[in-house]
Amino acid sequence: MAVDSRETFIAVQRNGDGNLTRFKTSSGRILNYEDALSEVNAGAIAGVNIFKGKDGEMYIRGDADGDPTNNLDALPTFE
Repeated sequence: MAVDSRETFIAVQRNGDGNLTRFKTSSGRILNYEDALSEVNAGAIAGVNIFKGKDGEMYIRGDADGDPTNNLDALPTFE
């Protein structure tokens, strides 16, 4: 089985409403939401996907794998 060498999200930042605004990758890069969307869309980030919300906007979510500990909402925050 091939090893997935893509980056993953390891921490997040939220705004005052609790919405995700920035992501820290496994290589230490900090991405704002727009840049993170672009990278996920390009397939550069493992364990996440993009979906279109009811409001028509595109959002990042963790892959549904049955493990709640790796959901984006479960990731630690960073400063």
